[in-house]
Amino acid sequence: MIRYVCDMCKREIDPIRETHYQVKIEIAAAFDPVEEGEPDDRDHLEEIHDLLERFDVQNEEAFEPAHVVLTFDLCSKCRRSFLRNPLGRGTVRVLGMSDN
Repeated sequence: MIRYVCDMCKREIDPIRETHYQVKIEIAAAFDPVEEGEPDDRDHLEEIHDLLERFDVQNEEAFEPAHVVLTFDLCSKCRRSFLRNPLGRGTVRVLGMSDN
């Protein structure tokens, strides 16, 4: 039997008695589309040079994948919470630090 655990509250979800939900988040680099009828008189070497200079400054980001898909399992309570605030704005994360 497959075990499901809510990725938000860490509670085990019993698939026989309750519905579990999957949230898929897709992150992809956004590019401005080139118009078909637009003349392509860009300096491609200059664009490559600019990209390489940006990669030197942002070296960590340069090697990250441009497309990522994340999948999470949620219980019904956490699904409702996620739908109300999908980006988690204004929420405070509890890190579980000790009182030392």
